[in-house]
Amino acid sequence: MRLALAASACVHGTTSPNPPVGCVVLDADGIVVGVGATAPPGGPHAEVAALAEAGERARGGTAVVTLEPCSHHGRTPPCTDALRAAGVAAVHAAVADPNPVAAGGAEILRAAGVTVTVGTLADQVAAGPLRAWLHTQRTGRPHVTWKFAATLDGRSAAADGTSRWITGPAARARVHALRATSDAVVVGTGTALADDPALTARDADGALLARQPLRVVAGLRDVAPGSHLDAPDVLHVRTHDPDEVLTALHTRGVVDVLLEGGPRLAGAFLAAGRVDRVLAHVAPALLGAGTAALGDAGVGTIGEIMRLHVAHVELVGGDILIDAQTGAVPAAASGPTAGAVDTQVVETVSAPRPASGWSPDSSGP
Repeated sequence: MRLALAASACVHGTTSPNPPVGCVVLDADGIVVGVGATAPPGGPHAEVAALAEAGERARGGTAVVTLEPCSHHGRTPPCTDALRAAGVAAVHAAVADPNPVAAGGAEILRAAGVTVTVGTLADQVAAGPLRAWLHTQRTGRPHVTWKFAATLDGRSAAADGTSRWITGPAARARVHALRATSDAVVVGTGTALADDPALTARDADGALLARQPLRVVAGLRDVAPGSHLDAPDVLHVRTHDPDEVLTALHTRGVVDVLLEGGPRLAGAFLAAGRVDRVLAHVAPALLGAGTAALGDAGVGTIGEIMRLHVAHVELVGGDILIDAQTGAVPAAASGPTAGAVDTQVVETVSAPRPASGWSPDSSGP
């Protein structure tokens, strides 16, 4: 299952509105003979790709997949048909498919005589590349991650408005990799006018990565003519309402949203309960005055404080990354390790994951 999870990580950000799924096929002797991951919409699903690589060696073998095989005809035939035709004897799925249209694959396979188990490494898989898709299936709206950089005293800019750079190159490289796996990056018109951000995903040399997110501006004001976001491929949603922004993105098949706006936009999304994950890049530095990273979020008294669930703390270069989620811990992550905090030290940041593609010879995501 960990190999299937790694395969899904390699296509994270390329499959929406479909889920990023990974599949591993073992022959009757338990030897890996096929690895696959979901292709972009219209392409083969993970099971089909893995079975194609395995060929006749899949007969009598086992398929290990991160999501219950689909059972419906969409752009492609059901994966249950492919698994039955290949003659696999067993299927191990991590997470049951919550989509009522596609669910039921496990029962169809059992009825065909295939041994099926669901729940293998469910918590770990649900917290990985499938997280945003599962959230969207559960709530009917995109998953939102608020990313910000700040000093130890919570400032995102100095008193004169300057903000480049609060964090170091390793943290900034991590953000570009995050953009490349997000469906959309959102800022408000205030940030667009003040900072003229490009919102593209770039490597250390400034070259564009293979996979780029949809760039989105939210707000009533026009962006500056000739600015980075004054472009035909930028979506301008003329509203201050977070739900209207998310509805506009959901109708375009967006599943995973990266919120990079300033304090006002972040406060509006938090006040509306529309932030699901927070990635805080904190620099060991002090400004004393300047712009706070977060504006009014609807908290008027200490009794209304927003307490988050910290999932991961990491040293990235010389900066601290805190990965936390808002609200209740999802059921899929409520196992015995759900309350544990993962901490590690990373002195360098790895290269961004490839936008797509996986081979059995790959060393990892």
